[in-house]
Amino acid sequence: MFEGRWLNEPPHVWNEGGALMVRTGRETDWWNNTFYGFLHLSGHFLGREAEGDATLIVSFSAAFSQQYDQAGAMIHVDDRTWMKCGIEFTEGTAKFSVVVTRDDQSDWSVRPWHGDPHGPVTLRVTRHAEALRIDVLEDGAWHLVRLAFLPMPATVSWGPMACSPSGEGLEVRFTRLELGPAIAREMV
Repeated sequence: MFEGRWLNEPPHVWNEGGALMVRTGRETDWWNNTFYGFLHLSGHFLGREAEGDATLIVSFSAAFSQQYDQAGAMIHVDDRTWMKCGIEFTEGTAKFSVVVTRDDQSDWSVRPWHGDPHGPVTLRVTRHAEALRIDVLEDGAWHLVRLAFLPMPATVSWGPMACSPSGEGLEVRFTRLELGPAIAREMV
């Protein structure tokens, strides 16, 4: 389904009916410094390298229950430069979350998630040079969540990610993992 290389392989990974299944390890996360003052580079990420502009589409389902449980997509350059996005369970509800990390500092944006938090959730990340466009599929249409600046080399790693910062055992079912040419800039 999706070939790649694990960065922090989860303790449990398997295929089930064509889906990639992941169960997260204990206290895993991606976060660099800002506000909290800690460095966490232990989240699970299945990366596939691609050169230049591209679009990644990820669909997943998960039973979010613990504070900061999260699943979605990631672009990874190195430990100081990366982006993750998806559903994050915080303050007792699911939110659509985006973290962009550059120069070893993470920022975090969240918005309410109005769909079923257990999924399926479909998101799309597009690279246009050093600009990242993060969209989510809601009510049958793509909606822009964030446009972010992330300086990147020609080749970066793209793929699904999952974490359990305050626990373990989040089970995520990834049913769609597509990496291909970038959508047009005009595309909604």
